[in-house]
Amino acid sequence: MNFKGKICIVTGGANGIGLRIVNEFAKSGAKVAFIDLDKNAGEKTLANLKASGGDGLFYWGDIAAKAVLENFAEQVIAACGRVDYLINNACLSRKGIISGCDYDDFNYVLKVGVTAPYMLAKLFQPHFNAGGAIVNISSTRASMSQQDTESYTAAKGGISALTHALAISLSGKVRVNSISPGWIDTSADFDPDYESKYSFADKNQHPVRRVGKPLDIAHAVMFLCDEENGFITGENITVDGGMTKQMIYSDDHGWEYNLK
Repeated sequence: MNFKGKICIVTGGANGIGLRIVNEFAKSGAKVAFIDLDKNAGEKTLANLKASGGDGLFYWGDIAAKAVLENFAEQVIAACGRVDYLINNACLSRKGIISGCDYDDFNYVLKVGVTAPYMLAKLFQPHFNAGGAIVNISSTRASMSQQDTESYTAAKGGISALTHALAISLSGKVRVNSISPGWIDTSADFDPDYESKYSFADKNQHPVRRVGKPLDIAHAVMFLCDEENGFITGENITVDGGMTKQMIYSDDHGWEYNLK
């Protein structure tokens, strides 16, 4: 896919899935503006991007803060004029009800994972080029959970619902979709031992027989941004190697439920 001359904005772009999204858009010719709380990683990412012939800008800040969002948007528009794609990738977990996630912890995760994507969509709304797209990174945890994950799960449920709401409000102007990753090894794209470090069970519980990589998500993001796929909006694509489609029963494939 060719995104030459396009302007792509990525939150949480200094590490993991966000880093791969930044790099792939840059390689495809886009100018990438990204924000992250990890200053060292962000500066390193920008330096590597420019050394390889890419173009972009890095803003250091915490997207839970309203002023940071506003300043970031102002800087992007001042530098780029217009935008084409907004990738709301940043999120985190502060666990849940068992480990004592409190009022401030819970609301901080919601600010990063739901409020910031809404505000960035609002701030950039007047500046989208024709054919613009927003892609929100949700999670399979929006519809399934482990214990003690309430903060992250609530944020991902929120971003999934926000996706179809924005798709309707911005119809005719910007397409809005989301992606729900499953188990993604965020170091896999840079780890030569990626395939060998997982057990037979780790790999084979996935119908595709491997754990996911950030590149799997980056490719899906680019697919949704590509104007040739412009008939898709308000949708969520699950990218999890089929893991959530496989029904499991006790004694199935050696799995046994033990209540602790």
